[in-house]
Amino acid sequence: MLRKLGTHNRKSLLYQAFRELGRVQRTLFLLKYMSSAGIRQNINAQTTKVEAFNEFLDWVSFGGPMVKSGDPVEQEKQLKYATLVANTVMLSNVADLTDVLTAMIHDGHTVTAELASRLSPYSRDHIRRFGRFVLDMDQIPKPLNPAPIPFPTST
Repeated sequence: MLRKLGTHNRKSLLYQAFRELGRVQRTLFLLKYMSSAGIRQNINAQTTKVEAFNEFLDWVSFGGPMVKSGDPVEQEKQLKYATLVANTVMLSNVADLTDVLTAMIHDGHTVTAELASRLSPYSRDHIRRFGRFVLDMDQIPKPLNPAPIPFPTST
């Protein structure tokens, strides 16, 4: 069966059957999508998250979203390096946001899961993209001490 599918022969009855099955699946999904506001909201939210990450990744890539080489290996390296930098910035942002939320709770403020869900690891207002950076390799940063945020439970 795999060999028949691997030939990409459009005249094959098996190919035609699977193509029709795919069309039925796509139609069923579109009908569910159109009839359910919840599904549309979920898909839109996930799409927005991906777009926000891609925009953040472009911002982190100092030259913008341009690819400087036609070599696939160099393109992959550029993407991996940019993703590494983006993930590092996001980790720092999440650690800082967690510290702030924990301090707010200790100060007596109510911090809900809904409030925390509206925060984004893609904030960049506090980041200096250009300029002089001095790295002190002898200074050891404090270790990350992740702890769950005690959100109030509603009963």
